[in-house]
Amino acid sequence: MGDGRWGGAERWRSAGRALGRVVAVWAVSTLTLLILAALLPAFALQSAEGDTFTRTALTAAAAAGAFGLLGALVWPLIVRALLLVPALVLGLLVFFLNGSLLLVALWLVPDGRGTADPETAVVVAAVMSAVASATSTGLAVRDDDAYRRRLYRLTGRTRPRVSDGTPEQAPGTVFLQLDGVGLHVLRGAVADGLMPTVASWLAAGHRLTPWRTDWSSQTGASQLGILHGSNEDVPAFRWYEKDTGRVMVSNRPASAVELQRRAVRRTGDGGLLTVDGASRGNLFSGGADQLALVLSMAARRGRRNRSRAGYFAYFSDPANAVRTAGSLVAECLREIFQSTRALLRRETPRVSRGGTYPFVRAFATVVERDVVVAAVMGDMLAGRTAVYADLVAYDEVAHHSGPHGRDTDQVLRRLDRSVALIATVAEHAPRPYRIVLLSDHGQSPGETFEGAYGLTLKELVRAGCGLPVPRRVRRRGRPGTGSGGGSEARDAARDALRLALHRPVDETGETAKELPGRPSEPIVLASGNLGLVSFPDVPHRMTREEIDRRHPALLRALAHHPGIGFVLVASEEHGSVVLARDGVEVPVAELDDTGPLAVFGPGAARAVRRTDGFPHVADIMVNSMYDPATGTVHAFEEQIGSHGGLGGEQSHPFLLSPPELSPPVGAGEELVGAEQVHRVLRRWLRECSGPQVPLEISPSTGGSESLLPVDGPVAQDKKR
Repeated sequence: MGDGRWGGAERWRSAGRALGRVVAVWAVSTLTLLILAALLPAFALQSAEGDTFTRTALTAAAAAGAFGLLGALVWPLIVRALLLVPALVLGLLVFFLNGSLLLVALWLVPDGRGTADPETAVVVAAVMSAVASATSTGLAVRDDDAYRRRLYRLTGRTRPRVSDGTPEQAPGTVFLQLDGVGLHVLRGAVADGLMPTVASWLAAGHRLTPWRTDWSSQTGASQLGILHGSNEDVPAFRWYEKDTGRVMVSNRPASAVELQRRAVRRTGDGGLLTVDGASRGNLFSGGADQLALVLSMAARRGRRNRSRAGYFAYFSDPANAVRTAGSLVAECLREIFQSTRALLRRETPRVSRGGTYPFVRAFATVVERDVVVAAVMGDMLAGRTAVYADLVAYDEVAHHSGPHGRDTDQVLRRLDRSVALIATVAEHAPRPYRIVLLSDHGQSPGETFEGAYGLTLKELVRAGCGLPVPRRVRRRGRPGTGSGGGSEARDAARDALRLALHRPVDETGETAKELPGRPSEPIVLASGNLGLVSFPDVPHRMTREEIDRRHPALLRALAHHPGIGFVLVASEEHGSVVLARDGVEVPVAELDDTGPLAVFGPGAARAVRRTDGFPHVADIMVNSMYDPATGTVHAFEEQIGSHGGLGGEQSHPFLLSPPELSPPVGAGEELVGAEQVHRVLRRWLRECSGPQVPLEISPSTGGSESLLPVDGPVAQDKKR
């Protein structure tokens, strides 16, 4: 009886505090409107004849109340109606939509005393939302219940699920992927004071474990292996499949969902997150039921596409929408300033950063970050068992600004603040959480292949095939031409190009002849510093002998080019061979970490041998050169920070785990490959929450597709 009276009194006190906060926010919003009306000539809260201060204050109070109610009741409906609008467009529409709500609020004021120009309404609405948000947050600082409720509202989640009566729930696990942050970058950021949260964890005993990627050191291969336990037959970020006649690209929705289906079919379970899991901002779902910004789910059409639910959960709060939109504009201006500074200072290497790139960067570093962090916060407050989230900000900036420098330092600071916020929110969760930081790959710096040698990989391949190339490429193949003066590398590059442009002569002195007919042009694709060459008119993987008969100069031109480290090609005589400069040829069966692969470090031979066995490996796999003295590679794309192949920091990500979890590997052992990382994460989930039960698959009934919440037609890739 006494407990009931106590509970009733506590509820009344809680309701009273909530009412007090509402009144306080209303009063501050009213005062803000009065100040703005005094400062902005195009914003009025009085009639044309003028009003007393009391009447003006009542008008401001009515407008503030109407704007608050519209924000609470109408704004979520507007955002939900715009779920099919791309997030970047939605972010840019925020100011206009919020200003429209203010105009409606002023229209609702009696006697029409509230007026504002549309442009002024946008400004007033933004200030009002920011002030209301700051006031509400400040009043809730000392009230844990209010703080939790605000976090629930920010993240679109309900209250934590009720405990089953046990003294304490089993710990949950949050895996935060810092996309593209390599081991070397993380250590440098900690040493330079850029990431104090990570530094404090290391000081508290967290384990920092390096791991080594597969040959394809990119998010598609790594995350598929980490989340689904298999990245078999993913030779690169993009590749051509002869049996289907399409180009697979890891960050295309249709390709992502197909890769996920294959992994599920191969492993026999839904993924790392099948038991009460959430997937946020990833390429793949990991088998999770709770999804936000998951690319493999973006191929779904209609209302059942929950991948966009994260946008609604976040932007349904007008204050969040205004803050993120403002940050997006600021980030665009920051990128324009930084790129202009690099141009004026003639910094090298440098790539073009114009066009839509400022908006792409702003989306990755602001919108996606805010939505993903809010979703993770909601998952913890809802008591999810396992959460995996990807923060892509560093990777996007490093591609265009380079992996080291002031631009990326700023991003690392902001990432650390996001990690700190998630750790703080974990203290309010209904169960303890263990937060694991990891990366999917690193990034290696270096000038682009085209910037260093004056032609693209595609142009070099076309020259080797005897196909038309731009006039500037032919000029570079003539003796005594081309930039670089007496540079040994430039001279070697011209020698390789001349070999490609002119038919070679065999031992009898006769010009080598190509196969008759007009074969189709090769498909040349780039994945960082990894290149793939495929001949679509040949249904099988071409051998070295077949390529030599058709294009006698091609393989030699590639292998002898100073910008290329080695070439992998099938062989009728040796199975497959690795070709390198100075006529080096090593059968794949005899590969070790010496010889042509020595410069790429331990594990390179194993990675190449594994990829050589993939069904969809390209006819020719080309890895750029790597300079261990400078750590540089040459990307075949327009990137001065790249990943995708072998060479340098790109192959060395990290795993940072709390001491409560078992060591990832035993003493003296190495963590190699994304699939092994998956096994480690599964083991940690078992340690935290008991055994994870994989979903069974019946190959005969095609049950693998039932594991993926994908219904209806899937959007098909467009061939490039």
